[in-house]
Amino acid sequence: MLSVLEDDRDGPVQNELKSIIRGLNEDEQIDLVALAWLGRGDGDLADWDDLRAEAARAHNKRTAEYLLGMPTLGDDLEEALAQFGHSAEEFEQPLRRGPPCRTAITKIFL
Repeated sequence: MLSVLEDDRDGPVQNELKSIIRGLNEDEQIDLVALAWLGRGDGDLADWDDLRAEAARAHNKRTAEYLLGMPTLGDDLEEALAQFGHSAEEFEQPLRRGPPCRTAITKIFL
């Protein structure tokens, strides 16, 4: 993911990812930021409520730009999913079909 974004900072891939993130509701954006932080090592599963609360406090209208500015976002999200007992592959097919991104993200918490 990183190399695609580095090669095309303002291109269609970056714009599509921004659109997907902006299309999430506030709670889903907060979850996504908390997942990125979890995967980055800012805490572990025992800290999930604290990570999510901090993400809620920090939430603003630049969530997409913030997340896409994280150089290891893909790896961080993959690591967070693994901590929840999921793999990125579980979500690839639904995401390729379009906007069920919301379903893919919220599936983790059900």
